[in-house]
Amino acid sequence: MRRSEGKGGHGVGRFITLEGGEGVGKSTNRARVVAWLESRGLEVIQTREPGGTPRAEAIRGLLLDPDEQEPLDDDAELLLVFAARAQHLARVIRPALARGAWVVCDRFTDATFAYQGAGRGIDDARIAKLEAFVQQGLAPDLTLLLDMPMTAAQRRLEQRGERRDRFEQERGEFFESVRQAYLTRAAQAPERIAIIDAARSRQAVGEQIEHVLEERVAAWRS
Repeated sequence: MRRSEGKGGHGVGRFITLEGGEGVGKSTNRARVVAWLESRGLEVIQTREPGGTPRAEAIRGLLLDPDEQEPLDDDAELLLVFAARAQHLARVIRPALARGAWVVCDRFTDATFAYQGAGRGIDDARIAKLEAFVQQGLAPDLTLLLDMPMTAAQRRLEQRGERRDRFEQERGEFFESVRQAYLTRAAQAPERIAIIDAARSRQAVGEQIEHVLEERVAAWRS
């Protein structure tokens, strides 16, 4: 997608996403990415999916609620994800990019192909049609895929001791399917998706991320 020059003096806005399964540290490292970019004088909007706006956050609540009395149909889940995304794009992401701001988002459409596609078994072609309709060609400039073995990620979730949401309650087979889907997408788009070894120490993970940012951001701003 071609973007116009922004008004903030930093030129074209860039769209960076963080992806990965449950427990890999996306929220922690999103804050690291934001701080790194802001230290270089960039306007940065940090957000998440599903969510990012009041209405999209309300949809997030429906998606994450483990309501056993009314299980959520897989197709309904997919449509809710894209409904939230449409609102998020219209109210937050597109306006920010248009003015030259950088957007750092916890999850985007790679998650849909991984969770609703591989996890739920929905055909990628159906997801791709919704992607084209809702996003109209917009895609991340860079995706940081935080990857670690499913069993290690599950141990992290257990150590948190928090009540698990509807996705976090899924079985190991689900999460392994999600992980493999992410790795497949990374192999198909190595120019966009950088794999980060999230099983390493927090410092080592941060160093990997900063190395990728230094390479990509320097190239964009040259």
